[in-house]
Amino acid sequence: MLQAAAELRARRLSAVELLEACRQRIDERNGGEPTFDGAPNAVNAWVRLYPEIAAEQARAADARLAAEGDAAPTVCGIPLGLKDLYGVEGLPLTASSRVLDGNVSAVDAVAWRRLRDRGMVLVGHTHTHEFAAGGTTDQVGNPWDRTRSPGGSSGGSGAALAAGMIPAALGSDTCGSLRIPSALCGTSTIKPTHGRVPIAGVIPLAPTLDHVGPMARTVADCAALLTALAEDGPEPSGLAGPPAPLGRLPTAPRPGAKPLEGLTIALNDRPHETEVEPGAAAALDRVRRACEELGARIVEQPAPRFLTWDDLDWTFLPEVWAYHAQFAERRDSYRPAILELVDASQNFTDAQAYIATQARRAQAAAVWEGWLAEQGADLILEPTLPIGAPERGEGYDPGHAGGTGDPLIALTVEWDLTGFPVAALPVPGGKGEIPFSVSLIAVRGGEAQVAQAAIDLQEHALGLPEWPAA
Repeated sequence: MLQAAAELRARRLSAVELLEACRQRIDERNGGEPTFDGAPNAVNAWVRLYPEIAAEQARAADARLAAEGDAAPTVCGIPLGLKDLYGVEGLPLTASSRVLDGNVSAVDAVAWRRLRDRGMVLVGHTHTHEFAAGGTTDQVGNPWDRTRSPGGSSGGSGAALAAGMIPAALGSDTCGSLRIPSALCGTSTIKPTHGRVPIAGVIPLAPTLDHVGPMARTVADCAALLTALAEDGPEPSGLAGPPAPLGRLPTAPRPGAKPLEGLTIALNDRPHETEVEPGAAAALDRVRRACEELGARIVEQPAPRFLTWDDLDWTFLPEVWAYHAQFAERRDSYRPAILELVDASQNFTDAQAYIATQARRAQAAAVWEGWLAEQGADLILEPTLPIGAPERGEGYDPGHAGGTGDPLIALTVEWDLTGFPVAALPVPGGKGEIPFSVSLIAVRGGEAQVAQAAIDLQEHALGLPEWPAA
């Protein structure tokens, strides 16, 4: 994305030309027109495409770039995919669900409005696991291997990026939904501090867990996109007051052979509580060694044990039911696994249990902050996921409602419950192999530190995966 932005600002490329290149890539890689269920041999990243709107916005971006030059926003003229949770006034908004057939958004999501006002070009809405309530997005094929899941719930955004259809996308993260597809598609993301970017105008899953966030090929691209998303300020969080103003995030690696010198990175034993595939373990070990080679000090200590799966249930399920109770008369329109989840959520209506769990979440954040301070550590390093891309096709079947015990969220959900910012980046593997991924985690408000360390790692040590084969 930043490379394209530089070409646009130098006037070596127009927004109209960039959009046309994206359209051609979509024609080549999507596997036909967008569909609800997705064919087995198709990527099918998109729910809907908006060619006329995109063309008009691209022309407006070119005019703005010509008038403002280097003063134009960094993201001006960049094509964008929006997860089908983000409202765009006057356009359909369906959460990739038949429950919302015919729904048209009456408002712009705050996140989209901020990017639109900075000149980004809306290509279309990307598929989500229905209502963002799962980690597989089975109507979408992974560009690396169509028989594999692209992850979820932001699977359409991850697949569109991995296939090179767009340079930037928005997803959301409730239990891992930015990081899971980024990990399984070989792309990057930054899950910001909870409350960093307003969620107003985004279809909710569980508002005190929901995070708006950027997805792109590189961490630096994500940092530039997050800067634009956060520039107009945060919103109050269910965990604490709004984060302090973000400012401009770093988008370039630090120079020299030891850019991580002075940084202490902590590992912990949380991955030992789930079955970690050899590829994920090898990726973590490679990144650990890279951190040391780049000057970081590594410490390893047992993690604090505070939150449990019950804490997830008593946060997540009451909030799911608070939104989905309105669709009781359309229950037959849900896919089976999502209906099971919605039905289960009806049993979680004890207000005292819900309030007590919210208090435990705030305590957990303080416990993790204290743990880092005890280790003298700045960041945490973990595998993003303990497993690789699962086979595609069963994620909506009965018995696949996800949640407690799901390996796709085994490591990610802690950082939604605490609201900590996370940068997830791919660790390139062999030719044609889907990369594994690692995550760097900071305390609330630590986006700049986590982004800089991830950029340094990506640029100085890891590099980027090759593009998937056509």
